[in-house]
Amino acid sequence: MNAHPVDFGFVQEILIVLGAVSIVIPIFHRLKLSPVLGFLLIGMILGPTLLGALIRTIPGLDWVVITDRERIGVVAEFGVIFLMFMIGLELSFERLSTMRRLVFGLGPLQMLLCAAAIAAAAGFLGQPRLDAIVIGLALAMSSTAVILQVLADERRMNSSVGRTSFSILLFQDIAVVPVLFAVSVMVSAEAGEASPSLLGFVFSLGQATIAVGLVIIIGRIALRPLFRSVARTNSQELIMAASLLVLFSAAAATASAGLSMAMGGLLAGLLLAETEYRRQIEVLIEPFKGLLLGVFLISMGMTIDLRAVVDAPFLVVALCAALIAVKAVLTWAAARLLRVPQRTAVQSALLIAPAGEFSLIVLSAAAALGVFSRQAVEIALIVAAVTMALIPFMSRLGKVLDKRLEPKREIEPAFLVPEDLGDAPRVIIAGYGRVGRVVAEMLQRHGKDFIAVDLDPDVVAQARKEGASVFYGDITRPDFLRRCGIETALALVVTMDSTISTELVVDTARRERSDLCIVARARDERHAARLYARGATDAVPETVEASLLLSESLLIDIGVPAGPVIASIHDRRAAFRAEIQQLAPKAEVRPPRRKRLLEFLKRGDAN
Repeated sequence: MNAHPVDFGFVQEILIVLGAVSIVIPIFHRLKLSPVLGFLLIGMILGPTLLGALIRTIPGLDWVVITDRERIGVVAEFGVIFLMFMIGLELSFERLSTMRRLVFGLGPLQMLLCAAAIAAAAGFLGQPRLDAIVIGLALAMSSTAVILQVLADERRMNSSVGRTSFSILLFQDIAVVPVLFAVSVMVSAEAGEASPSLLGFVFSLGQATIAVGLVIIIGRIALRPLFRSVARTNSQELIMAASLLVLFSAAAATASAGLSMAMGGLLAGLLLAETEYRRQIEVLIEPFKGLLLGVFLISMGMTIDLRAVVDAPFLVVALCAALIAVKAVLTWAAARLLRVPQRTAVQSALLIAPAGEFSLIVLSAAAALGVFSRQAVEIALIVAAVTMALIPFMSRLGKVLDKRLEPKREIEPAFLVPEDLGDAPRVIIAGYGRVGRVVAEMLQRHGKDFIAVDLDPDVVAQARKEGASVFYGDITRPDFLRRCGIETALALVVTMDSTISTELVVDTARRERSDLCIVARARDERHAARLYARGATDAVPETVEASLLLSESLLIDIGVPAGPVIASIHDRRAAFRAEIQQLAPKAEVRPPRRKRLLEFLKRGDAN
């Protein structure tokens, strides 16, 4: 039997991609850099413009180089489809409707302002009018794939920055078809040829609207029965198959109507987000999305012609900086005009400022129609691709500026610790978050006074409305601790999230009072050991306590008597404590916490 011939070139490129990803991405993870940069770097190095250009001079190099971007681009497109599908699963039609003001208000305003400004700048630099308009429309667009991946990696997709950025990107995705139509009309008019008719454009829009409507209607009717019947089989493979069927059916429907396949992926995700199967589908699809999106980013990196960058480095740098500056300022202005908060507007503007994959699509389509000179196309494509690679850095810059732009809120005098708290012994709680509130509640239940301190004015204000004795201030400062009554305090409980702040508080409190009972929340065993070394009476690792509580619940639920369970849990907790203290051998050994706390509580009762 004769086997069908295998396209070994395609298999070779897949092997190259998988090998490069397995080596490069872990390195970027260890360096705490965005994997987006790693994928783009792989594309730049292994693509046809760097190592690919050396194939004829270095024997054997063709085994590790990707030479056909078009072929790998077919696979890469699926990465964007899966990304939009996952975004749709995180949203829903109800949540999307709440964003309509940003999608159809901020989206078109941002795009028109940026397109006009970039077109004017291109015309000023000597580009013909048609070329300048096309450049403006293309570079006004941003990278849906890269921006959403960066936001997902940073777990900011559901933040105000994520929603604002996604609204702009969603409108740009919708606008791709009208933009391509407008480019073809302008090219035909410039060449004196018959341009596509307005009636044809309206027909295309109608066709797209009908396709989207049919996808939504059929999805709402058929999805639940389909997945209910599949779920009865209890087969993960069938659930995966049904998910892929819905995804690619929606993608094919939108593609046939002239929209992008990614738009179909978004619609499929939105429809499934309203079902009870969304979480299981997310788990099954996530690995495919990550790898295929990586292939897409690699294909984007292959468009960066490093030789052209080397030939005109100052021009490329200047154009990239100008594009980012213009788009960032105009996007920020548009966001502020629609009353988007200052901090959200700044971060969203920096993310939207670079160009994107749709910029490449529009520029390539215009070049195929004969709009650009070859040099203009190369420079525009390079600027688009290079700025895309800067998106992770723009995200970091936005977070840095966010901290500096955070408004300094005025503190009401009532929030400050009074000059004289009295001599009554009380527990000081450092941090009034989730853990601090529970500690305060238990102290109240047992009739013990406390004073809590937090650095968030909103937290303090809310707690004081509830009648709690909570004050604003920096408890890491010795003078502030004295004002809180550390000299007569029963104990200090440190419940803060920050490991550094926790250690500072323990250091400061131990210097102020050598006999103070200090109980501190620790992230893990190593953090607990550091706290013991700094003088904590007891350090409670979150991971240890969670495992002990889980074990206690399990043993009682399966029928073990509660008495022996509690005793064994107590013994295991003591063993954990001894093991952790061994990690800090130089720490001063203090009395067991039960005995020491009992002494303090007795002293408090006597007073």
